Amino acid sequence: MKKEPTTRNPQPVTRNIAILGCGKVAHLHAKAIQNLPNARLAGVWSRSAKSAETFAAQYGVPFYSEVEDLIKNENISLAIVCTPHPFHREPAEKAALSGANILVEKPLASTLEDADSIITTCRNAGVKLGVISQRRWYAPVQRVKAAIEAGKIGKPVFGTINMLGWRDRNYYDADEWRGSWKMEGGGVLVNQAPHQLDILLWLMGEIDEVYGLWKNLNHPYIEVEDTAVAIVKFKNGGIGNIIVSNSQKPGIYGKVHVHGENGASVGVQTDGGAMFIAGMSGILEPPVNDLWSVPGEEKMLEQWKAEDAAHFCSIDPTVFYMERQIEDFLDALENNREPLVIGEDGRRTVELFTAIYRSTRDNKPVKFPLNSENRNDMDGRFKYE
Repeated sequence: MKKEPTTRNPQPVTRNIAILGCGKVAHLHAKAIQNLPNARLAGVWSRSAKSAETFAAQYGVPFYSEVEDLIKNENISLAIVCTPHPFHREPAEKAALSGANILVEKPLASTLEDADSIITTCRNAGVKLGVISQRRWYAPVQRVKAAIEAGKIGKPVFGTINMLGWRDRNYYDADEWRGSWKMEGGGVLVNQAPHQLDILLWLMGEIDEVYGLWKNLNHPYIEVEDTAVAIVKFKNGGIGNIIVSNSQKPGIYGKVHVHGENGASVGVQTDGGAMFIAGMSGILEPPVNDLWSVPGEEKMLEQWKAEDAAHFCSIDPTVFYMERQIEDFLDALENNREPLVIGEDGRRTVELFTAIYRSTRDNKPVKFPLNSENRNDMDGRFKYE
């Protein structure tokens, strides 16, 4: 008797997606959505009605003045939050309570209070929460992760971030929210460094203690920090060093390196040259593995660099990796699993930069875990009132 073929999984459901916040980075998300066969941009909302109307007209979708109406009227499965960092909480929570799953642009929030509230609201609403960290999908980053998980460097015992970038006056003048504590939430730690902070945490694991210091070295026309350094103790017994800055013309590189107990090292240059600014510049150099001393694999670097450069030239890297993360989130919805980058991952990044702010304020190491503080100085970012 002929056996019937096994039942195939049905085609993925096309999901309606909303964008909340219609600034520069929102355009990258809109283009990524347009490139995905199982995604449909169904509507937008912004704190500025004019911004929402202009954005909606460009992409041929409706705009709404209320988040709840957008989620319910357009049957939204996923809402992507793209507002300035201190303003993530309100639209994210309104969308979650209206039934939408939530994907928040990095960082999850500018404070632990907001991060914890978003996580709790999504959990209580029964929706999934993810945080944008699309550099995890870079092939060189995934090679590093795979090597560590395969035990090729032994226990990771020393992790470093060295991110030397540049932001000029034109950058800060481009949007009214840039460069202020209350509107941007912070400087290099909150805006540029979360990608590298997330990767370091992904590779090295949870933190035990941080001693950090932030400064504004050469941007007197902004309130926020342009440079920060930190020494990190990890719970696995390893240590780390973080240097992040927006003070080196024209931008040099961003690197994350991990050194293992067996003496082998692996690393990635996630950013090179004049670093990417959403809506203002492209990605000029491909991400590459710039360090690899795994025994027997030392000579693979040149091959990987050639492969990665060829791939880089075949895609729009400002959109492609956004596509991969949204694709992962949609697959998580389809198969009832967690996305690769979850809300708690986003909180760990917020916790790390919060520790650096508090350590600077209190001039002492900060033990983990951290909780939100009931005071008005935003973890030392501005003077207590």
